Amino acid sequence: MAENDHLSEKVIGLAIDVHKALGPGLLESVYEQCLCHELKENGVQFERQVAVPITYKAANLECGFRADVIVEKPC
Repeated sequence: MAENDHLSEKVIGLAIDVHKALGPGLLESVYEQCLCHELKENGVQFERQVAVPITYKAANLECGFRADVIVEKPC
């Protein structure tokens, strides 16, 4: 199994654990915070609320897009 596949399985499993524990209906920010807690507890490197520039017609635009969580960002 490729390293990325293993990481994907791990993160998806942790997300499922969070959802099973909390159930549906909460704010996204609650699930995000709990998932980040699980990632930290399981030794997965991550960043929260990362600004992501958008490229439009060769122009880099800072338009306020933020990724909720970026996991194991390559160097």
